[in-house]
Amino acid sequence: MSRIALLLLSSTLLAQPPEPPLAKPIANYDITAVLDAKTHTVTGHETVTWLNDSLDSVSSLQFHLYMNAFRNSRSTFFKESGGQLRGDQFKGDDWGWIRVNSMRLEGSADLTSAIRFIAPDDGNAEDRTVIEVPLPQSVRPGQSIRLTIDFTTRLPMIFARTGFHGDFHLVGQWFPKLGVWETAGFRYSTRGAWNCHQFHANSEFFANFGDYKVELTVPSRFVVGATGEQVRRVDSTSNQTSTYTFQQRSVTDFAWTTQPGFLRVERLFAADKETSFDDISAAARLHGISSDDARLSDVKMIALVQPEHREHIDRHFNGLRAALKWFGLYYGRYPYKSITVVDPPYGAGGAGGMEYPTFITAGTMYHLPPDALTLEMVTVHEFGHQFWMELVASNEFEESWLDEGFNTYSTGKIMDNVFGPSSLPIQVFDMNLWSLLKLPRITQESMDRAGHVSSPRRDDLVRRAWEYYDSSSYSLNSYMRTGVTLRTLEGLLGTPTMDRVMRAYHQRWRFRHPTSRDFQAVVNEVSGRNMDWFFDEFVFGNRALDYAVASVTCVRQRTPMGLFDKDSALSMVSRKDAEARDKKLDKDKSFKPDYLSTVKIARLGDAAAPVEIEIRFTDGHLERRQWDGAYRWAKFTFQRKAEVESVLIDPARKLQLDVSYANNSWKKKFNAPLSAHWGANVLFWLQNLLLTLTSIA
Repeated sequence: MSRIALLLLSSTLLAQPPEPPLAKPIANYDITAVLDAKTHTVTGHETVTWLNDSLDSVSSLQFHLYMNAFRNSRSTFFKESGGQLRGDQFKGDDWGWIRVNSMRLEGSADLTSAIRFIAPDDGNAEDRTVIEVPLPQSVRPGQSIRLTIDFTTRLPMIFARTGFHGDFHLVGQWFPKLGVWETAGFRYSTRGAWNCHQFHANSEFFANFGDYKVELTVPSRFVVGATGEQVRRVDSTSNQTSTYTFQQRSVTDFAWTTQPGFLRVERLFAADKETSFDDISAAARLHGISSDDARLSDVKMIALVQPEHREHIDRHFNGLRAALKWFGLYYGRYPYKSITVVDPPYGAGGAGGMEYPTFITAGTMYHLPPDALTLEMVTVHEFGHQFWMELVASNEFEESWLDEGFNTYSTGKIMDNVFGPSSLPIQVFDMNLWSLLKLPRITQESMDRAGHVSSPRRDDLVRRAWEYYDSSSYSLNSYMRTGVTLRTLEGLLGTPTMDRVMRAYHQRWRFRHPTSRDFQAVVNEVSGRNMDWFFDEFVFGNRALDYAVASVTCVRQRTPMGLFDKDSALSMVSRKDAEARDKKLDKDKSFKPDYLSTVKIARLGDAAAPVEIEIRFTDGHLERRQWDGAYRWAKFTFQRKAEVESVLIDPARKLQLDVSYANNSWKKKFNAPLSAHWGANVLFWLQNLLLTLTSIA
């Protein structure tokens, strides 16, 4: 390439790529809110503009009032959770609630008296997390309406990712938010209806895209961080308050935090410095797109950190840089201009490990060891939700695997590729016991698999979040088992094809609301293979995959006896002659006898998947066989002048869903891989410890 061409290319790369398209706004929110930091109460006023983007006439509206989940112990959330979430126990009497003081259709009727509470999921008359409001006139197809709502929200003591702790406030799920109108043919709907689920112990959220403008008034000594970009700050000397204005287009929610003691640090993700020419070229080649389409955008990174955790500021930004780069290269550029990560204070761990649009919470601890990558992992994971929760806005109530599991898979790829294996943060007198004992480091991939193989299989992967057997089954299926399932799919399709599948799915469904079947269709299309069997067995079903080496026999072939054709006549080889010949050959050290080797592979589980078997012989020869697993067992026979030395099922570990690697191998001299089973159990409990420490969402 000439110097002129290189200069032209360099100048092109220095220019920012074109802005990616954003979503069509369906539900827009203009909110003003005032925080009383002493009573932990938010007084709010919102204007909601809703577009009926369907062919239906809609006669009522449904809103989420999530904060009422914390109103009393008879709410559906408290009944299902028992007042605890991932080890975080609700204590004391600092309950939370939200009250709609007035609701009016702009320029028309006062709807306040028509509001009624409903419980569409469980009929719990004590639950107050969903309201329905009949309208004086139906909203016609293509018509927009505007409502004004006055509301008061009281934050609970920090619990389940929202609330207050001292003067720290994490304000999430705090305003009346519309459900999603699903017309026939949208997702799984057969008729037009509101999708507006109650707040459950295990579920998260589902909402339309919209544009947000939010004014937040707090005491002037408080530092504020929120969804979107801060466009204005106005200080009032008369009452010692400051009003911050944040704006963000094309998001599904808005959350914020405020605390006097935050250290606010801002840095820039400079896309063309963080990604090389080779990075962009490789992504463009793999996905068949232009270099401009593969390039990333600059992003303002903001960290709100506790002063006692200042030593970890760089680690937050390292996690953000890795996530912005690799999620962008894998799936497409991050379309927003900022990302804020929040470090909750000690005692507010319930606010950690959560995601909102352009706004995430991580979590750290004093003197977190550098080889314990929990901080980086939580930061990468929570950022990843910007892609799988926010940009691809699937219904987390009904198909949590499409967010949590896809993010688990993506996080694992980035953590293992960028940061490598991790130790666990087991602190003893400012020392990490894990490292001190020189215990082996753990990959994200191995932890996911450990959870998969060490837990009962009570549920299918895809269920509504509150219908899993229990919270453990919800977590296992939504996180670890999905990660293992997607890695198994990658093993079957090959990594380049899987990478193309994931990007194609993300790009096609960005700013939309896909289903599991939509992902299945993309898999079939991009791979050029019918993978319906895989989804039937492992996604919409819960079949166990377990292959085992059933038996290996090697029989030395002796001189044949009996009558044989010779010169158009029968010739006898007597038993005596055959035995005499064999004795003679036994004494000949240069003689290499033939062995008839039989290898039997069994399918112990009820699931079948194509698998490779590797058979190695004592002379170094290697045979590979493919088996579809359709029948309960398969037999492979070989006649060679060497015995079978070893057998290995799935040598490339493509089938990570196989519940036991311990029975996947056989060796002639030594066959004691049973320790792998116990190792898996140890990893499983270690993973539970890690989840408790980090409270990932």
